[in-house]
Amino acid sequence: MLLLCILASIVVVVFLAISFSAQIRKYAAGGECTSPTRLDGKTVLITGANTGIGKETALDLATRGARVIMACRDVDKGEEAAASIRMSCSKADVEVRELDLADTCSIRAFAQKFLREVNQLHILINNAGVMMCPYTKTVDGFEMHIGVNHLGHFLLTYLLIGLLKRSAPSRIVVVSSLAHNFGWIRFHDLHSQGSYNSGLAYCQSKLANVLFTRELARRLQGSNVTVNSVHPGTVNSDLTRHSTVMMILFTVFSMFLKTPKEGAQTSIYCAVAEELHSISGNTSVTAPLPSSLPRAGAKRRPADFGRPAVSSLALNGTDFYNENTVYLI
Repeated sequence: MLLLCILASIVVVVFLAISFSAQIRKYAAGGECTSPTRLDGKTVLITGANTGIGKETALDLATRGARVIMACRDVDKGEEAAASIRMSCSKADVEVRELDLADTCSIRAFAQKFLREVNQLHILINNAGVMMCPYTKTVDGFEMHIGVNHLGHFLLTYLLIGLLKRSAPSRIVVVSSLAHNFGWIRFHDLHSQGSYNSGLAYCQSKLANVLFTRELARRLQGSNVTVNSVHPGTVNSDLTRHSTVMMILFTVFSMFLKTPKEGAQTSIYCAVAEELHSISGNTSVTAPLPSSLPRAGAKRRPADFGRPAVSSLALNGTDFYNENTVYLI
């Protein structure tokens, strides 16, 4: 009898899903950026642009006339993505550069070459990320989620902030997630050496993104450089490749998920919307996050959260991080 009830429930759910599939897809898709803004003469840098929402963001901004630089760990995949963009938009000005956010030496080398060869940067989109991967460390010994999703982008942004200021008005877009609401900063074990949970590690890195956005926005007041973080929604992309369970769930419930193109709309909106030209320190479009700072679980300013993490960035003998440096996490 119980089995029959379960089967009947499944049949009903499937029937309803099929019956309302159009409405479900429309709801799941979320909003679309309809801004007509052109980006002719503008330079855009997007990390992780070889796949998913990064690639779709690159395509949209290239279509608007921007010079789009795709920073990718896998150059071959990046070139494939760039070729695909050129096929979709014959006039697209896109180029691929190697950047491994899990290696601070790679980040510094990328930034040094970028600053030598590129004289302006109007939009920086910190898009690349990892999600629920097995316990691994970056080249510098950081837990992979916090190392790639936050610390790598922190260093990249720090190294390019001068160019962004000189190119103002300019924008920084940080791709975060509503998952930050389930995270907290583990000051006692930032790199999960004592215990590891891939989901919590991901949430911690997304909370770090939000805190970074808020504090950076405060420090950039008056510079004509804005910074906002976005929640792209639940996107059916290869970000779940490290979790078999998540891949199965995302496949089964794909109807309820955003496509990469739909997920890219929040990043695109923050990059081009005229109404956001003076808005900074906020999240936008699909998921305003007014509770982000209280989730940090302390009364300290966001900048204070950076001290335990930034000290670890002294690996490799760098002197970039000291008491005179921007402390952000």
